[in-house]
Amino acid sequence: MPSIPFTVTGRVIEVLVKPGDAVAAGDAVMTIESMKMEIPLEAEVAGTVAEVLVAAGQDIVEGQNAVVLE
Repeated sequence: MPSIPFTVTGRVIEVLVKPGDAVAAGDAVMTIESMKMEIPLEAEVAGTVAEVLVAAGQDIVEGQNAVVLE
């Protein structure tokens, strides 16, 4: 199953998907804050959200998986 990793270190502001949601490549799955900027985390491939691995308010690091797609 593909996963969507974070490409920056920061804090999750908002999770935009839940398990069972369909996403297309390029869809934003969450918004993160890094260096006082809000950055959308986008799906690289289409799929169905199997699992969301983080929550709003959580600190994250580059390379950490955020969402698992089926």
